[in-house]
Amino acid sequence: MNKKIVIHVLGLSLVLESACMLLPLICSLIYRESDAFAFAVSAAICFVSGFLLKSIVPKKRNMYAKEGLAAVSLSWICMSLFGALPFIISGAIPNFFDALFETVSGFTTTGASILKDVEKLSHGMLFWRSFTHWIGGMGVLVFLVSLLKLSGGDNLYLLKAESTGPAVGKIVPRVQSSAKILYAMYTFFTILEILLLLIGGMPLFDSITISLGTAGTGGFAVRNSGMAGYTAFQQNVVTVFMILFGIDFSLYYLLLMRKFKAVFKSEELRGYLGVILASIILICINISGLFDNIWTALKHSAFQVASIITTTGYATTDFDKWPEFSKTILLLLMFIGACAGSTGGGMKVSRIIIAFKTVIKELKITVHPQSTHKITINRQLVAHETIRAVNVYMVAYFVIFAFSLLLVSMDKFDFATNFSAIAATINNIGPGFARVGPTCNFGDYSSFSKIVFIFNMLVGRLEIFPMLILFSPYTWKK
Repeated sequence: MNKKIVIHVLGLSLVLESACMLLPLICSLIYRESDAFAFAVSAAICFVSGFLLKSIVPKKRNMYAKEGLAAVSLSWICMSLFGALPFIISGAIPNFFDALFETVSGFTTTGASILKDVEKLSHGMLFWRSFTHWIGGMGVLVFLVSLLKLSGGDNLYLLKAESTGPAVGKIVPRVQSSAKILYAMYTFFTILEILLLLIGGMPLFDSITISLGTAGTGGFAVRNSGMAGYTAFQQNVVTVFMILFGIDFSLYYLLLMRKFKAVFKSEELRGYLGVILASIILICINISGLFDNIWTALKHSAFQVASIITTTGYATTDFDKWPEFSKTILLLLMFIGACAGSTGGGMKVSRIIIAFKTVIKELKITVHPQSTHKITINRQLVAHETIRAVNVYMVAYFVIFAFSLLLVSMDKFDFATNFSAIAATINNIGPGFARVGPTCNFGDYSSFSKIVFIFNMLVGRLEIFPMLILFSPYTWKK
């Protein structure tokens, strides 16, 4: 393990975070809020700490898999710890575990909250919550790679560790160029949504914060009513952009390159859109009696399906009061998640497709033992390493899920609350059902359970292994 290169990357991450804190600082100054002091102090602490760590320059500048995985996971942990400082220093969230929970929920784009009244927060704090979604959506180290060529190491390992999906590659030959392209598209879609919401009459502050949350598929609201208080046009704009941000960003690059056939033959994209369409229709039919007309039911079903499958977590209505059939569909969507290479969470549609095809393959081999069958996606052979990685991921996912469920059950909440709370945090969704539903929060859980949720949110966003590798003794051996 080249520990110095890991420390060096940690320092760069904290310096970047200190720069990010300047935006909510400016926001607080614009609204003449006293929280500007908390952001100034937090940014200073972040910068000094990061500068000291960055000053440790490694003799060997090579970065391999374990350095990349460790650097990413430790960077997310450190950024969450330092990112909680504004909440603590300002007194907005004085409890350390609550502040850390809120910050991790922001960076991991989960959107789960311990706050009962978000409107009590200052504009600066609300902006910081939403901005952490935007930072974490595409990945802070992806942004770092886009700006800097990190010390001559192989930055692809950072890109792989922070990106989502069973297999991650470069859009173009150079890693830095790939990262720049990703963030350019990410920024373009964010600005486009802001403009459309402004055209629809949404206030500027709301347009920016809601768009930041949509882009990162996070879901922190700036009103106690969530998205329910906005117009139908504004809600529909958010619905469309949630779906767009749940699509693999490499497909947008292919569209720019006019490689339309490559986009249309994407099995994951077809599966993603197919699941969304089927879910909207089924839920709309099921809940039609709860609303005045079919169009209102269609609007709410489309919004909630888009919100849940992309793991954004916004809500226009209390879907916890929907019939069990609709709630079951939403629960299944929590696990499916968005596309690989998107800002969404969950297992990812591509993994579900590979797992399904693996089952079909095994059934065929069972019936015809001498036959040979290959698994393909987009008419290309899926490598054995990718299939193995998907299988291992699934096993690790459900083991962590089951163990976490056991741990939080000590708080003596009902099963629906605990189960959906674990599903909401490990899949980076935000709201669950019952006592953690869209009109409730995670504030009543104990500090111990919140630590479990914090771990689950980090595991879900980094897709398990970058976090688990920290606990392996083989990671730290020379």
